[in-house]
Amino acid sequence: MDPTSGTAQRATHVLELGTTRAVVSEYAAALRSLTVGGTELIEPHVTDGPPPLAAGAVLVPWPNRVDGGRWPLNGVEQQLEVTEPAAGHAVHGLLTRTRYGRDSHTAASVTLAAPIAPQPGYPFTLDTSVEYELTPDGVVVRHRLRNAGTDPAPGALGIHPYLRIGDVPVRDLTLTIPGGRAFRLDDRNIPTGTFDVTGTHHDLRGGVRVGDGPEHSCFTDLAVSGGVVTSSLRAPDGRTLELWQEPAFGYVQLWVTDYFPGPDGPADAVAVEPMTAPPNALRTGEALRWLLPDESWTLTWGLRLLP
Repeated sequence: MDPTSGTAQRATHVLELGTTRAVVSEYAAALRSLTVGGTELIEPHVTDGPPPLAAGAVLVPWPNRVDGGRWPLNGVEQQLEVTEPAAGHAVHGLLTRTRYGRDSHTAASVTLAAPIAPQPGYPFTLDTSVEYELTPDGVVVRHRLRNAGTDPAPGALGIHPYLRIGDVPVRDLTLTIPGGRAFRLDDRNIPTGTFDVTGTHHDLRGGVRVGDGPEHSCFTDLAVSGGVVTSSLRAPDGRTLELWQEPAFGYVQLWVTDYFPGPDGPADAVAVEPMTAPPNALRTGEALRWLLPDESWTLTWGLRLLP
């Protein structure tokens, strides 16, 4: 199904600026397609509903996993809905199955918004929004969280894009992530500590072919250059896709899969995910942002294609 036709059109927004084109879904406020000069920069999906494998989704008020869906709040254990039954975790926040409402829209930008209401495991109220604005070489994405309740509220945010450069096989792309430390993950993908990546399979600072690097890892101690943290994918012909993030995104999650739902069946894909906190942050408290009543938090990241 074409993402701009039929049922899908009612839940998507098509943005255009010169040769840059994007399709944004109202479900999970997910970026469903992004092309610059005809080159596709993310794995597109056309499902009219929650994005498959969280493709392009906004992950809020926590990214990644909460072990067992349980975390402590003022001495009382909170129990979130378990949304990863195989491992028993709560994953990717509370809005990946939510249809956002449109706040504003121009030919080259759209702002979508969705509230988080008090519920089992998360007794807080947040207003959230995300703006996608096209640029000549990609997109700038701005997030806003506001505590609309009467008590301090914990929050973290992540995004789940699967990146590509046109038709270049994903595993032939060279991936660079400027992380000096990585998390040890147990067999249920819960962190058990960090380690210096120097001299290990997880050192992606100099660029490693996707097919030769780790398939699942979370990086921190990110190098900042020019005021941002920049990860990249480079094609053999030199074209480079940069994912830049403000330093408030202090973590990058990497996942390489061979079962992304492509048009011809399961396909290789690589997710490079900016996150403000690591996996299990609600439980450990690491890098959680506690918003005071009526306090707002804004965050920005983006994608750009270099010739």
